[in-house]
Amino acid sequence: MCSIPDDRTTRAVIRDEALRLFAEQGPEKVTMRQIAAAAGVSAGLVVHHFGSKDGLRGEVDQYVLAVFEAMVGELTGEGGAELLDPGTGAGSLSEAFARHLPVDSPLPGYLRRLLLSDTDAGRQLFRRLFDLSRAALDGLTAAGLAAPGREPAVRAAFLLANDLAVFLLRDRLADVLDTDPLSPDGMARWAPEMLSIYAGGLNASPQGDPPHQR
Repeated sequence: MCSIPDDRTTRAVIRDEALRLFAEQGPEKVTMRQIAAAAGVSAGLVVHHFGSKDGLRGEVDQYVLAVFEAMVGELTGEGGAELLDPGTGAGSLSEAFARHLPVDSPLPGYLRRLLLSDTDAGRQLFRRLFDLSRAALDGLTAAGLAAPGREPAVRAAFLLANDLAVFLLRDRLADVLDTDPLSPDGMARWAPEMLSIYAGGLNASPQGDPPHQR
């Protein structure tokens, strides 16, 4: 079995295949040989790059977190105001999600398994995601786009829980909405409602085109 010539690309391919298999079967059920076969390399090469399955899983975890950090960065960096404006944000927000999470991405499935597992990795990832949510709220507050509330930690936890629900309940939401909520069309429907509620409560009406009648 031949290895991929470029060393960095080899690591990325192995990581991506591990992520896909972990998402489909659960990390505990996947073997190093299965990962190697999926990546088109030898099991020895996987061990060479990552040391063990725990080492590989750790790198997958870091990659998952990095994707979410990139998403949060788009909302707290330059242009964040436009992304969070209910009048203009639906398209921009869906584009941001589609760029990081293609329709066939295994990341939501892996995230679901990891967060619902009773593991140190799951707890650590949730803690880091909470820290990102808190930092995002602080950044939006400083920019005048949000209020911290009486308990900023609770508000940040609420925002995180709402965001994660889309990933954890993706299949169920798709059943009732007839659209994958993480697809461009799904996000185009989801974002105006979500942002209008954040901006004005349940009495607020989303701006833009009328909602789909399903």
